[in-house]
Amino acid sequence: MHENPPRLGADGPRDTTEQARRNALLKAGALQNAILTSANFSIIATDEKGIIQLFNVGAEHMLGYRADEVVNQIRPSDMHDPEEVRARALQLSQELDTPIAPGFEALAFKASRGMEDIYELTYICKDGSSFPAIVSITALRDDHGELIGYLLIGTDNSVRKGVELQLNEALDAAEKANRAKTDFISSMSHELRTPLNAILGFAQLVESGTPAPTPTQKRGIKQILKAGWYLLELINEILDLALIESGTLSLSGEPVSLAEVLQECRAMVEDQARQRSIGMVFSRLEMRHFVKADRTRLKQVLINLLFNAIKYNHPGGHVTVACALSAPERVRISVRDTGPGLSAEQQGQLFQPFNRLGQESGGEEGTGIGLVVTKRLVELMGGVIGVESTPGVGSVFWVDMPLCMATQPLASDPLALESTRAEVPQGAPQHTVLYVEDNPANLELVELIVARRTDLRLLGAADASVGIEFARVYQPEVILMDINLPGISGVEALRILRADPTTAHIPIIALSANAVPRDIERGLAAGFFNYITKPIKVNQFMEALDQALAFAQTGHEPAPTQESA
Repeated sequence: MHENPPRLGADGPRDTTEQARRNALLKAGALQNAILTSANFSIIATDEKGIIQLFNVGAEHMLGYRADEVVNQIRPSDMHDPEEVRARALQLSQELDTPIAPGFEALAFKASRGMEDIYELTYICKDGSSFPAIVSITALRDDHGELIGYLLIGTDNSVRKGVELQLNEALDAAEKANRAKTDFISSMSHELRTPLNAILGFAQLVESGTPAPTPTQKRGIKQILKAGWYLLELINEILDLALIESGTLSLSGEPVSLAEVLQECRAMVEDQARQRSIGMVFSRLEMRHFVKADRTRLKQVLINLLFNAIKYNHPGGHVTVACALSAPERVRISVRDTGPGLSAEQQGQLFQPFNRLGQESGGEEGTGIGLVVTKRLVELMGGVIGVESTPGVGSVFWVDMPLCMATQPLASDPLALESTRAEVPQGAPQHTVLYVEDNPANLELVELIVARRTDLRLLGAADASVGIEFARVYQPEVILMDINLPGISGVEALRILRADPTTAHIPIIALSANAVPRDIERGLAAGFFNYITKPIKVNQFMEALDQALAFAQTGHEPAPTQESA
C-alpha cells in the first residue's frame, strides 16, 4: 500500500516555508526597529556623498538634534571637532596616498575601500557641548558592490576617558612622589654622611697619629670606628633599599668576568676571615665565565654573602666558593659555610626587611637589610638567589646569573688591575692642593690628612667664588670641590673653571656627601676627575689625590673611578 503524497495546500510544506519566511522577516524587522530606536547607541547612515539619511533615537539623545534637522542637510563631520576631522583626513590621505576629499568622505575613506574602521572622536552637540565617543564606520554597498553610503555606530566614551584621566593623574602623582622620595633620600644621605665624615676621619687620624694613643685610647678609638663604619653601612643599605623600591636605582648590564670579581671579593674578605680563624676556599673556574651584570652591584652581592658566611660561622670553620653551570646559559655561584644552619621556618623569613632571625641579642652586629638588598639586586640583574641549609651542618647561598659573551680578554692577574699608591720620595717638590669647602670640620680634617705629606700644601676656600679666584691666582695642581656650597654650587664652579683657559687644565675631584649613584654619575658626567664620597677613607682619598697629581704632571688621565665609602 503506497503512502499518500504530501498535499500542497494551505497546510502543506509550501505554506509552512512561507510562514517561516514571514516570521523571519517580522523578527528581522523587530530587531532592526530595536536597533534603530536604541537610546544607548547613535546610529547614523549616509548616502554615498556622506549626507545623513538616517538619524536614530540614540543619536538624537546624544547630540541634541532632531532627525528632521539633519537628514538630507548635513554630514556627520559637521558634528565632529573640526581639528580632529582635518587631522583624520590628513592621516588617511597619507596612508592611502589619496588627495584629501572634502567633508566626511575623508573621514570614512578607509570604509569606502571595503574595510570597517573604529575611531575615537569628539562629538559636538547642538548646544555647543562636546563629549568623547567611539565610532565604528562601515561602508554600505549594493548587490553589485557599488558604494551606496556609510553606517556610523557610536557610543559615549566619557566614562572610560574619565577613568583614563584619573589613572594618568594618579601615575603622575606617583611619579612625583617617587622623585620626591629619591630627593629626600639623597638629602638625608648627605646630612647623615657629613657628621660621620668628621667622626670617622678624625678617629682615623688619632688612631695612626703621633704620639701613638695609649692602649685605653686605642680601645676607645676602635669602638668609635667600629660604630661609625657600622652606622655608615646601615645608611648605605637603607639608601640602596629605598632606591630599589622606588625604581630609581640605575644598573648597567655588561659582560663581567667572574674570575676577576671573585678575586677582588676574596681580597676584601680574607682579612676578616683570618681574624675569625675561618678558612677560605675558592674553587678554580674550569672556564672563563662572563655574566651580564652591573659589576659594582655584583661585587656588593657576593661580598655580602661572603661576609655573612664568615660572620655566622664557627671559629675554625670554612667558607667555600664554587661556580658551575646550572643551565646551558646560566652559571651558579655558591657560598657554602659550616655555621649553625637554618631551620625551615628561618629560611622562610630570610629575605624580610629588618628580620635578623633571632640574632638581635647575639654578639654579631647586623641590620637585617643586607639580604633583602642582595635579593633585589640579583633579580634586577636578571638572576635568581636561593638557599639550602641543614641545622647543625651549615648553609649554601647560591646565585644564578645569565651567561654572556666576553667583549674583552680576561686579565692574567685580576688583582694587578688595582692601582697602587706610589711612595713619596724625600725632597720632592711641594704641590699645591685647593680645597673648596664650607664646613670647617671637613676642611680641618683634610688639612690634617694633607699635613702628613711633606710634598703637599693645602689652600682652603669657604665658598666657590673665593675658590675660583684662588684657583686663578695660585694655580693649584689639584682642586678638591664640595658639591653643596653656598651661592655657586660645586658643579657650577666646575663649569666656570673649565671655561677659563687659565684653570681648564686643573683636575678637580668632587669630595661630597651626595652618595646616591645618580649624583655620582652626574658628577662624573659633568667633568670631575674623580668623585669621592664622605665619610672619607684616608687611604682611598690619598690614592685618588696621587692619581690627580700624576695627571697634573703628565697629562695622562687614568680611567675615572668612584671612591665610595
